[in-house]
Amino acid sequence: MAKNLQEIVEGTSDIVGTLRNNKIGAYVYPVVAPEFSNWRDEQWAWQHGAVLFDQSHHMFDLYINGPDALKLLSDTMINSPNGFAVDKAKQYVPTTPYGHVIGDGIIFRLAEEEFVYVGRAPAANWLMFHAETGGYNVEVINDPRSPSRPMGKPVKRISWRFQIQGPRAWDVIEKLNGEPLDKLKFFNMSKMKIGNKTIRTLRHGMAGSPGLEIWGPYEEQEYVRDEILKAGEEFGLIPVGSRAYPSNTLESGWIPSPLPAIYTGDKLADYRKWLGADSYEATGSIGGSFVGEKIEDYYLNPWELGYGPFVKFDHDFHGADALKEIDPETQRKKVTLEWNADDMKKIVGSMFDPEGEQYKFFDLPLANYANSNYDSVVDADGNNIGLSMFTGYSFNEKKALSLATVDHELPLGTEIHVLWGEDPNTEKTTVEKHKQLAVRAIVSPVPYGKMAADTYATGWRTSRK
Repeated sequence: MAKNLQEIVEGTSDIVGTLRNNKIGAYVYPVVAPEFSNWRDEQWAWQHGAVLFDQSHHMFDLYINGPDALKLLSDTMINSPNGFAVDKAKQYVPTTPYGHVIGDGIIFRLAEEEFVYVGRAPAANWLMFHAETGGYNVEVINDPRSPSRPMGKPVKRISWRFQIQGPRAWDVIEKLNGEPLDKLKFFNMSKMKIGNKTIRTLRHGMAGSPGLEIWGPYEEQEYVRDEILKAGEEFGLIPVGSRAYPSNTLESGWIPSPLPAIYTGDKLADYRKWLGADSYEATGSIGGSFVGEKIEDYYLNPWELGYGPFVKFDHDFHGADALKEIDPETQRKKVTLEWNADDMKKIVGSMFDPEGEQYKFFDLPLANYANSNYDSVVDADGNNIGLSMFTGYSFNEKKALSLATVDHELPLGTEIHVLWGEDPNTEKTTVEKHKQLAVRAIVSPVPYGKMAADTYATGWRTSRK
């Protein structure tokens, strides 16, 4: 039996097929109730009222402390370390020595030598590997995400993490604080009062308008949550469940889960040996209609995911030399795809046609059915022109949407097709017998939601240069 990812890769002649048939299924958002009211009202509230997002359970928290903490981050991120002062945060994007994206997350600088990474497993694993093997003078405390299926067992984290978002969010925040609070620049940190607690804050805008991310010791979670809900009642604040929560990115434009580009390359062999056979990278699944001839067909560079503005060559980092060889203007670009309503009715309607074709189930509001989602985007002649990577439905826009990376010359407004469903069907537990369908879609802006487009600062969501 394989002990690490390297042995798994060496033990198969088809790593693409192995990952496409891994039975882990869809990425789970654990512990938080699926719905507190209903997912339609919860989506509506983040554009028209105020919401409480509970992010306490689905992300890794990696506490990185010590004299070399900033050097570890600087050596592994495409972002510039310049200006990364205490009480600031950065969207952290690491690449392999070959220039491909591993994952991403948020790095908070809590003190001069204290940082915390918050995000999915791939970037956390990359940081832990280099912290252990790179000779850095750091201490790393890993607080992994909560179990996907705790089966009634108690769950505890080091920290709880909430966001207060939506057009009325600041009304809630200032009522909680008891006095006006400065609207700091995006990704700047401060403090506020909630009841008898002093809470650290990060200026964020996940739902497209000014809001805060807040956190503190896990044992204080219930008290803080109750205080927020009481203060927010006047402004119509509602909590958002785990069913609606991940779909907010369809409107705001972040692609959460590209495949970590670490399955090939001699320079990554030691990393694959370090990753256990039970790691995210070893057990994760690829879903969708795109079937690459080789695993490298799934690898993406920063420009393809909209992270081009982050790439700064003012410091040395893993992948810098490879990225210097890339012409940003010729790379695929991140877009939103607006799916055709009639084709969507055909997909949903097939569930009620026992004699007709059965198309892949489109779950609402999030239709992804694997850890990393790759659907083929094709032109009228069936030529692949991109990858659709995160798919669902927005009640606010009354449309099925997906986030994609497509050929750079495709203008907004172009009609293309997304191949929905797998051919052949894979063995994932989330895949039922179905027929693939070419769905018409319109190439549209990122972010798609009007409020997000109007209120986000120009940056990684809105630009690829």
